[in-house]
Amino acid sequence: MYDLIIIGAGPAGISAGIYAVSRGMKTVILEKAKVGGLIGNVSTVTHYAGIIKEETGDTFAKRLKEQALSAGVEIRYEEVTKVSLAPEIKVITTDVQEYTAPKVILANGTSPRMLQIPGEKELAGKGMRMNAAKHAKNYEGKHVYVVGGADGAVKEAIYLAKFAKQVTIIHFEEQLGCIAEFKKKVAQLHNVDVRLRSRLHAVYGVDQVEKLDILNEETGIIETVEDPGCGVFVYAGTVANTGLYSELKMQDGFLCTDEQMRTSIAQVYAVGDIRVKQVRQVATAVADGTIAAICAASN
Repeated sequence: MYDLIIIGAGPAGISAGIYAVSRGMKTVILEKAKVGGLIGNVSTVTHYAGIIKEETGDTFAKRLKEQALSAGVEIRYEEVTKVSLAPEIKVITTDVQEYTAPKVILANGTSPRMLQIPGEKELAGKGMRMNAAKHAKNYEGKHVYVVGGADGAVKEAIYLAKFAKQVTIIHFEEQLGCIAEFKKKVAQLHNVDVRLRSRLHAVYGVDQVEKLDILNEETGIIETVEDPGCGVFVYAGTVANTGLYSELKMQDGFLCTDEQMRTSIAQVYAVGDIRVKQVRQVATAVADGTIAAICAASN
């Protein structure tokens, strides 16, 4: 029996774990993949107070893990398959064993949104849905396409421009949805082209992407681009990992909480990107985790 179970080892979960242990709570974090969550996959971490120079998602995730372990946080790499949150003693079942605790913090974040287009699943990892931080160097001197126009997408496009011969940003709106800093950087790069009011419609190939269809939202015309060996990097938003939490109140697929991160069930908290909130950044995830752990320890 633990005092607190945390599901997810991203910035929110790690922050919660550190604060919970500091307040004497016997705590375990259950993580299905690796510490850091989605932030561990980005090329660069920006705008977070206290980051080191040239901070990458990987270095940030490693430091999160080191800090948590040094603080005495127990991290177990298991996938949660079932939860029972309503009883006074919560039961969390993983693919390995069962855990019990009177308090639970849900911090398992979001997953990348699929485009649901032809060829997406078949070519995943073969040029489609690549990871800029891991695969950028494989496309040195080649063409790459970045789907999305928000901060995350444009930041990765800027990073890819260091390696690729040409970067094309495909975004369905009339202008990029990123911050002014990233718009300015894109405008200064000679090898970045922005295709607005456009959508990636399909990708074709067997062992690599051979060609792709781009839909013009204004005209309805689909242009087929022959580009063998190109890379397609998708940053089209995320969906909350709330499939196991049907017991809880949600809004648009995200968990509803109050200012203390409490959900609709007593002693169950939700933190980070999984909850309803206006701003989803590392800084706000860490703050959520801090608040939830302190409240859990005092209630």
